[in-house]
Amino acid sequence: MTYDPSMRVLTVLELLQSRERLSGGELCRRLEVSPRTVQRYVARLQDLGIPVESTRGVGGSYRLKPGFRLPPLMFTADEALSIALGLRALRLLGLQALTPAATAATAKLARTLPHALSERVQALQDAVQLDVSPWVLAADNVLLTGLLAAMEAGQPVTFRYTSRGAAASVREVEVYGTVHVFGRWYAVGHCRTRRAIRSFRLDRIEALGLLEGHYTRPPDFDALAHLRASLPKETSEHKVEVYLDAPLAALQPQLTSWGVTLSGLPGDRTRLVARRNRLEPLAAGLLGLGCAMTVLEPPELRAVFARMADHSARASLPPGPADMMNAR
Repeated sequence: MTYDPSMRVLTVLELLQSRERLSGGELCRRLEVSPRTVQRYVARLQDLGIPVESTRGVGGSYRLKPGFRLPPLMFTADEALSIALGLRALRLLGLQALTPAATAATAKLARTLPHALSERVQALQDAVQLDVSPWVLAADNVLLTGLLAAMEAGQPVTFRYTSRGAAASVREVEVYGTVHVFGRWYAVGHCRTRRAIRSFRLDRIEALGLLEGHYTRPPDFDALAHLRASLPKETSEHKVEVYLDAPLAALQPQLTSWGVTLSGLPGDRTRLVARRNRLEPLAAGLLGLGCAMTVLEPPELRAVFARMADHSARASLPPGPADMMNAR
């Protein structure tokens, strides 16, 4: 078998990045080459500016200079596609402002791939279209980045916050985590102002600033679990329970932002439970799923569907003479 020496040099670099230290003998076994060839590969890396350190003699070894790291130099087809699609999916998280950066990163990714793999990834990307749900709110990526940086440094923040009831206040918060759920971004942490764990929607935060001091995040704190438990329960008039004639796996991606609870039923059916004040938007959304359904409760939802059926029947009729006259 013929080996490409340049690929072997890159393999040495990958091995050195994955291990703190590698002996010359182990590199020889891994690469199936002689000690002299390993030395030549290492010299080539050093010529390229890669700080490879070596110890000579019996049991000699190689390592990268402590603190030096390079990003991965090669990707498999699945890894490359995952990265490319992940960059495109930022819009689904309300991070449209990062589109230019994502475009630049995608271009850099394409330059690192072999030509054939780059063409394959591009073809797969062109075949995929991603649409943003109308329930997803755009997020300020600068604000999100600031919160993440403060959390990583363990530095408390202050900001002006407008509550659900439109009351404004200044908060001092130790951020424990950020969460994207139901189309919104939240920061979760200990609010020094209220002396309790609180959740804050990012679209209601303004004037972020840093405070002096340092805090330590609880190691086992689950921001998502706390947020789900603490979000205000909608004091809705109607409890909705509907059986949908479609499998759970097919419905979940479409309904993640609806604020409903889904569970699988025998026979590839799905149980949907929700609470609503207004039933018409939910009824329209359910019809848009394009599957048969059974409404268990409330009776008012069945009445909404009946009215929709009546409106649909009338809308399906051809225009009458009076309509044609008015159209002129």
